[in-house]
Amino acid sequence: MRGAGAGKVRVKTAKGRTAQSTRWLERQLNDPYVRKAKAEGWRSRAAFKLIELDEKFHFVKGSRAVVDLGVAPGGWAQVVKKLSPKAKVVGIDLLPTDPIPDVTLFQMDFMDDKAPALLAQTLGEAPDLVISDMAANTVGHPQTDHLRTMALVEAAAWFAVENLRKGGTFVAKVFAGGTDADLLAVLKKHFTTIKHAKPPASRKGSVEWYVVAQGFKGRQDEPG
Repeated sequence: MRGAGAGKVRVKTAKGRTAQSTRWLERQLNDPYVRKAKAEGWRSRAAFKLIELDEKFHFVKGSRAVVDLGVAPGGWAQVVKKLSPKAKVVGIDLLPTDPIPDVTLFQMDFMDDKAPALLAQTLGEAPDLVISDMAANTVGHPQTDHLRTMALVEAAAWFAVENLRKGGTFVAKVFAGGTDADLLAVLKKHFTTIKHAKPPASRKGSVEWYVVAQGFKGRQDEPG
């Protein structure tokens, strides 16, 4: 590796490294959010996405019970504990996640039929915040990738609808173009406000956006 113009790091191709992985490594080394995350002790640059979303929509601070879907490597859970130290936090991911103080972690597929009940039972009370940074592994076919990720978003949204405390918030990663019409209709039915946002920490070339659904209206079987 060598420095090039204005301190930018260039990565030379290496035996066994594809051009794609070389570009990824170069992007990582030159990403100010990656450097800032390392300097501040966050596990990933994604932590800043949640911080920036919270600065705009104010849903993390004061949360008492939080479910983090797609928790690995743990940046979002770190943010929640930093902004709401007393909050109960439960996270789940297919990938392993190193332990986080006062956060309960499960390595399993959220689409497993047992996962939703396990999360709810472990939390022990209705969450007031459900956050999801889940995305399906891409196969390189845009339509397929979109459908697979939106299936995860829809599952996360239904989990939120079935478990959130009245007044709660649901935040999830979606693709450019926003939330699919059917899912948007579900969110509008159950939440008072629905917003889409692309936080500054989200790379400009990325197709990801986030949907923020606030003011959960409650379930018919919920008292009050």
